[in-house]
Amino acid sequence: MVNNLLAKNTSEIFMSNFKVGDRVRIVALPPYLKTADPMPMLRSADALVIGEEGIILDRRPAGYWGIRFTQGAFLLETKYLELVS
Repeated sequence: MVNNLLAKNTSEIFMSNFKVGDRVRIVALPPYLKTADPMPMLRSADALVIGEEGIILDRRPAGYWGIRFTQGAFLLETKYLELVS
């Protein structure tokens, strides 16, 4: 029972209403940003600002989204994003 509950909560964390092509807005910044390059690198979080909008390029493992911003493409978790209406 505990395993079922844990699996359900984990899957809910990674589920969202986002899809490729959606426009999203940053609502919070992580301590560091990870680039969406084939060989990802860490960048300072001040490369982006809260409220900046981007377009979802793809879905990545572990709850990350590849998002194109004017400064480049970055990987962000769902908890840092909201859908732009």
